[in-house]
Amino acid sequence: MAAKEKLEAMLNVALRVPSIMLLDVLYRWDVSSFFQQIQRSSLNNNPLFQYKYLALNMHYVGYILSVVLLTLPRQHLVQLYLYFLTALLLYAGHQISRDYVRSELESGYEGPMYLEPLSMNRFMTALIGQLVVCTLCSCVMKTKQIWLFSAHMLPLLARLCLVPLETIAIINKFAMIFTGLEVLYFLASNLLVPYNLAKSAYRELVQVVEVYGLLALGMSLWNQLVVPVLFMVFWLVLFALQIYSYFSTRDQPASRERLLFLFLTSIAECCSTPYSLLGLVFTVSFVALGVLTLCKFYLQGYRAFMNDPAMNRGMTEGVTLLILAVQTGLIELQVVHRAFLLSIILFIVVASILQSMLEIADPIVLALGASRDKSLWKHFRAVSLCLFLLVFPAYMAYMICQFFHMDFWLLIIISSSILTSLQVLGTLFIYVLFMVEEFRREPVENMDDVIYYVNGTYRLLEFLVALCVVAYGVSETIFGEWTVMGSMIIFIHSYYNVWLRAQLGWKSFLLRRDAVNKIKSLPTATKDQLEQHNDICAICYQDMKSAIITPCGHFFHAGCLKKWLYVQETCPLCHCQLKNPTQPPGLGLEPVPQPNPGAEQNTVQQQATEPAGAEHQERAGGKPIDNGQAAKGSGSLQDSVNVKDDSVSLDTASSSESGQGETAAERPSEEREEVATRDLGSCIQN
Repeated sequence: MAAKEKLEAMLNVALRVPSIMLLDVLYRWDVSSFFQQIQRSSLNNNPLFQYKYLALNMHYVGYILSVVLLTLPRQHLVQLYLYFLTALLLYAGHQISRDYVRSELESGYEGPMYLEPLSMNRFMTALIGQLVVCTLCSCVMKTKQIWLFSAHMLPLLARLCLVPLETIAIINKFAMIFTGLEVLYFLASNLLVPYNLAKSAYRELVQVVEVYGLLALGMSLWNQLVVPVLFMVFWLVLFALQIYSYFSTRDQPASRERLLFLFLTSIAECCSTPYSLLGLVFTVSFVALGVLTLCKFYLQGYRAFMNDPAMNRGMTEGVTLLILAVQTGLIELQVVHRAFLLSIILFIVVASILQSMLEIADPIVLALGASRDKSLWKHFRAVSLCLFLLVFPAYMAYMICQFFHMDFWLLIIISSSILTSLQVLGTLFIYVLFMVEEFRREPVENMDDVIYYVNGTYRLLEFLVALCVVAYGVSETIFGEWTVMGSMIIFIHSYYNVWLRAQLGWKSFLLRRDAVNKIKSLPTATKDQLEQHNDICAICYQDMKSAIITPCGHFFHAGCLKKWLYVQETCPLCHCQLKNPTQPPGLGLEPVPQPNPGAEQNTVQQQATEPAGAEHQERAGGKPIDNGQAAKGSGSLQDSVNVKDDSVSLDTASSSESGQGETAAERPSEEREEVATRDLGSCIQN
């Protein structure tokens, strides 16, 4: 069943490719120049070519027929191709019969065939050919009435009956007329079939639009016609024909430089119409998809497909190529200029693919460095890919500077390549820090700050490069050639790559500054308080050699609490507001005495709340976690994580739990411990 479905999908694409090729040919065909050539030739007296507007209307009819063939359902499309194949077979039978009659007239022999070996050889060859044609027509049309396709055998029967050669020629013409009448009868009997198909298709389209809307109709047609695959196959066929036509006219082997020029010129020849340009766009998208899929498979193996079945579809690279081609008027240029411009556009596409590869590799490499995985093969694959992404963009930028004159587009390519190399360098530096921390017995307390400074340095360089690109583009627009599309690109680049990045960086800086100020305003737990508390940090599940005490009396690592405060200003356990205290540091912050580890329930300290409610705030105590359980939370990993915005939902969940009126003393300690562990552990991510 799967093989049958794949075969039907392949037929669905292959049978529609000729309609796209016909549209491409009709777009290339210039009717005016065609009639000028006809007027200079001997066909000018032909009545068919004396009416220009008739041929022009036939030109538009060709467009309509191509669209009909493109949108025809697969079953009717297969049937139409079978009818066309039958017509070709009948024409082949006519050619065989005509060639046989001509050869007999040239020989002039009218006697028995068995007395002349050459005549017998010609007869047997024509007879076998006609039998094959009749059999194939009967099989294609699925009928047992084989006599319907055997009219071209009449000249052979006449020759077998020793009919004169002049009469055999007349019989051959009669057979051709009889076959033509059969074809006309078949067409007349099926004359209303296109009308009925169009009527039923219109009825279905109206129903779909009324029920689901135009968008659903467009998506349905897009999926049924498999538009991306269809245009990709169409472009690959054009490219293969172009390469074949070149090598079929060349006898000497081409050099490497000649092959590169041939490759670019062939691509340029295959994107001279809107249809071929769309084919190139979808081909580039599928190539980018294959490269990104191979990249993820190289890093993760088959787990890449199990964990993330919805892979990057490479549409970013295809859309980039389409926008640049439309903006530069690619299809209107000459072949040489088109090849030169296409090389620059392909450089931009390659830079985009490299950036997408880095977006795939960056989280995988960092997670591998922090996961304490000892597989050398995994580390080798990650580091080797990072080294490739470090060296290749820099080499590509160097080659561009060597062979091209600098302009705005090349500056964008070079800046993107340099930023990719810098980002890979930052990723490798953080990976090395993780690996160094792996060999230390204790985690680095300031690892989060180091990672922030590394990422901040890269973001600052990225911002400066984007600012330089915008400044260069503005100067080129003012003092050079001004275009509307170029100005729009500069405006979009300024908004997304300069303004939004500046806002994001400044917001991140303010959040870190406020978090640091809040941490500095909170008191530090003494050694006696830590011994009396005798618990682990509820965020990272590690032992506390130093801790910060919140106004509600909870103990946390300063670094862990600082990362929590990047997201919200509440306590991770009881969700009370952690504002800067106005009272002296020691007031109201005395720790609550803790029971022995063997006690079944912990004592609960109730804090005073706002007058509007009498909610009880519970302290996350509970039974201490042993060293084996605490070792499950990696201190080095937890020191380098950032809390995501989805932790805000924990605040709502905790508030809804506390609003049920259930006090902390009524809950078993194991349940409270499980709730606190689940709520706080789920919001810690890489």
